[in-house]
Amino acid sequence: MTHDLDTLTTALHARIDDELKASPCPAPWRPAVGITPTLSDAELITLAVMSALLGHTSERRRLRRVGRDFGHLFTALPSVT
Repeated sequence: MTHDLDTLTTALHARIDDELKASPCPAPWRPAVGITPTLSDAELITLAVMSALLGHTSERRRLRRVGRDFGHLFTALPSVT
């Protein structure tokens, strides 16, 4: 099951990344100075979609499970504080 989930996550990320690059209009403006984001927009959207598909309804629960479910696929992940 894990390999199927990894494959789905990878394919979804590639598709979202391609769509964001094809239509950059909705991309948020980023200032030249300040904190550099550690996740790309495509990675963040992919994590949100995969969490919704897995049925995580609580934001806190979703953030706790992200590291376990997707930690090996993404280099920088949001954490629960």
